[in-house]
Amino acid sequence: MKLKSIINFLIISVIFGLIGCSSKVKEENTTNSEPSMEEKDENIKLINKEADRKVEVWFGDELFTAYIYPLDLEKPVLYPINAPGNIAITRGFPLDPRPGERVDHPHHVGNWFNYGDVNGLDFWNNSYDIPVEKKSEYGKIKHTDIVSSSNGDNGTLEVKADWLNNEGEVLLKEETRFTFSENGNSRIIDRIVKLTAQEKAVSFKDNKEGAFAIRMARELELPTDEELILTDAKGNPTEVAKMDNTGVSGDYLNSNGTTGGDVWAKRANWCKLFGKKNGKTINVVIVDHPENPGYPTYWHSRKYGLFSANPLGQEVFSKGKEVLNFKLEPGQSTTFRYRIVVNTDDELGKEAIDQVASAFAQVQ
Repeated sequence: MKLKSIINFLIISVIFGLIGCSSKVKEENTTNSEPSMEEKDENIKLINKEADRKVEVWFGDELFTAYIYPLDLEKPVLYPINAPGNIAITRGFPLDPRPGERVDHPHHVGNWFNYGDVNGLDFWNNSYDIPVEKKSEYGKIKHTDIVSSSNGDNGTLEVKADWLNNEGEVLLKEETRFTFSENGNSRIIDRIVKLTAQEKAVSFKDNKEGAFAIRMARELELPTDEELILTDAKGNPTEVAKMDNTGVSGDYLNSNGTTGGDVWAKRANWCKLFGKKNGKTINVVIVDHPENPGYPTYWHSRKYGLFSANPLGQEVFSKGKEVLNFKLEPGQSTTFRYRIVVNTDDELGKEAIDQVASAFAQVQ
């Protein structure tokens, strides 16, 4: 009996010893390995891919958007922008063309902020499509620095950029802060842009080409049988061809109740573009801010998928009744604030968006 008891004791000791070793190894592996997103409490994660010249923004295991600054683009942009379920709301062309989409206006890329007349230079229309001999008439925005980024329930990204003429002279220094967040079925981007004039005064002459814009996916355009020839401020024509409207379901609604193509050249403190893609309702809202110049903004939003707020082109949109011609003296700064909401609720009504706009009005 004594021998049997000793043997049982030894067996039990070995078993508990193995369990202890296993627990220690597990503890060591946990300490040395990269914690999961849940352990870090990082629901929103930014990944800096410097070699690819971009910062990706992930919501869980889905790519929401990316801040990209490739050398062959005339401005940094957010591209793509995806609704939940990896549904792209932005047009693919010219970076990633998709079958059946429009290929007009190659300067319409993702989401961007610039303007059509800055000290006489056209920043808005600049792209690879401009002939070399005409490049001196256009401006370029050059990314210069990623200042900081953070992960968590909200993600933030702070960047710097220079607004340049064709000789490389800096007209404006830009400091931008992006905040990425989530609320129910809504993904949210807040962009706060500070522009500071450098050695020379900088004028933003009234111009319809501006300023905070998204080029939408084909499915979210408004169905139309129109063939358009649109001209920029220099009179250069762009043809917008008639296309098959199968699967195209977009419509606009602004804060004053205006719908469809009639939102163009109207003031409103927000505007919604909504439609169906991949069987889901997609709502995309751009919200203006009460402290922005020109508030409430005019909307340069077209049926063919250009969704844009332009607070600075008042003379054009009012047919000469209003004139702004915004200007910064050397060293003077101004700040623009905008919110984008990407939502997949079946119904995102005016009351709910008014509440979003009221909350955004408190953001500084």
